[in-house]
Amino acid sequence: YEDDNAYIYTRIMLGSTLAWARASATCLNFNCMLILLPVCRNLISFLRGASIYCGGALRRQLDKNITFHKMVAYGIALNATIHIVAHSINIERYHSSQSKEAGELRNKLSGLGKSPNESYLNPIRTYETIHDPQPISGYALLTTIAGITGVVITVALILIMTSSTELIRRSCYEVFWYTHHLFVVFFIGLIVHGMGQLVRGQTPQSLLLHNVTYCKDHYWEWENATQCPLPEFSGNKPVAWKWVLSPMVLYICERIVRFWRFRQEVIITKVVTHSSGVLEIHMKKHGFKMGAGQYIFLQCPSVSQLEWHPFTLTSAPEEDYFSVHIRLVGDWTAALFKAFGAEEKALRELRMLPRLAVDGPYGSATTDIFHYRVSVCIAAGIGVTPFASILKSIWYKCCNLNTVLALQKVYFYWICRDPSAFEWFADLLFHLETKMAEKWKNDFLSYHIFLTGWDESQATHIALHCDDKMDVITGLRQKTWYGRPNWDNEFKKLAENHPSIGVFFCGPKALSKILQKTCNSYSSVDPRGVQFHYNKESF
Repeated sequence: YEDDNAYIYTRIMLGSTLAWARASATCLNFNCMLILLPVCRNLISFLRGASIYCGGALRRQLDKNITFHKMVAYGIALNATIHIVAHSINIERYHSSQSKEAGELRNKLSGLGKSPNESYLNPIRTYETIHDPQPISGYALLTTIAGITGVVITVALILIMTSSTELIRRSCYEVFWYTHHLFVVFFIGLIVHGMGQLVRGQTPQSLLLHNVTYCKDHYWEWENATQCPLPEFSGNKPVAWKWVLSPMVLYICERIVRFWRFRQEVIITKVVTHSSGVLEIHMKKHGFKMGAGQYIFLQCPSVSQLEWHPFTLTSAPEEDYFSVHIRLVGDWTAALFKAFGAEEKALRELRMLPRLAVDGPYGSATTDIFHYRVSVCIAAGIGVTPFASILKSIWYKCCNLNTVLALQKVYFYWICRDPSAFEWFADLLFHLETKMAEKWKNDFLSYHIFLTGWDESQATHIALHCDDKMDVITGLRQKTWYGRPNWDNEFKKLAENHPSIGVFFCGPKALSKILQKTCNSYSSVDPRGVQFHYNKESF
């Protein structure tokens, strides 16, 4: 667009903004091709599961699919902004090219198409000679196919981007979920947008007959000189559909698979409420096969016909059911608690419970724990749920004498502010602790529980029983620590004892940044030295 002879006359009218508009459009198409791929959960899970062909480093990149999705979205927003600004200038230049001040050549180019058998270059066919021509430009923009679809695409993009901020996702997840599905409107508008053919260039046949390098300086000879017949122009054929067709087909297949899973029956076998505001649900589903540390998407049609929410599985693959632990946070979970009768601590009978739909399971970062000889598991609050599945699976594997584990050592850290949150998880740790002692594997699991919140009465009770053999909070042999861990000290000890360590975290973003920075600082520059491989659980 900056050098091609087919666009010499277009550049005379528009200048450098022609290239800016077209370059940003191509980048926009490329980003729109990529934006759907990271949210094809079954595709990502399939690639992740192909461990023979997919190394650990690549699996860690696949776990960052949502981060990649966000980066592509920022690219779309940037290129859309450039495209809009460039075309806004182009529209004004098209409009002003019809005024006398624009010069004879631009006037002549704008006048093409008024007579029969002439093709036009300037899509704005009228010029209003008033003091403020700007409203005419705006009107011309809105009455073209490109203009109308451009406005629709822009509005949809603004709504999608603004509702995707962390503040809205955390406080009003439903707003985020519903507005995000405007992507359907966005993609339809994108495909139709190019049909407007706002930017036009000289046809190949006209370039053969019309010597543009000579005729642009001798425009008064047009139609009179043999080498200067009137130039003919045409718009580019739409190409956006070529970019987005394959990803859209993949995404439609993804939705078909999800719909098929939605139709499958889910049997609720057990429901337990915990004092820490956590609802535990045990389920069965025909053909459901899971791996330790995986997650599912859950829907309750009686609460919402459209919303799906991710939850980590807390059961082990060796169990004949699968379970989730749901914390009361947000409108959807509050409605689910109410539907199950957990709000009043009076659970309904199993046959009276609302229907649930399950999509998954899907792989996550924590499934790689068994691939390392030494793994460090760090959880904060309800982020302990993926490690419940992992630790249960370790327990079952230790019970099975025929199972050979590559994993030789597990360090488990749990940071929690509410003592009541230990209720459901302490039993699992107790059984695991007992089993390890029976198998003479006391050194296999080293766990450290940190309590960061307590009141005065709890502090007094803790002080009175500090010398007891069993911990006063958890009932375990391993005593609870009070306060936050010193990560520098912990990682220094790990680096001194092990050469390669997998670090797995599930919890808030602020702590994740600290842990990732610590992993990097204690990893050796020499690949033969100590290496911490950081993995974060994310949905």
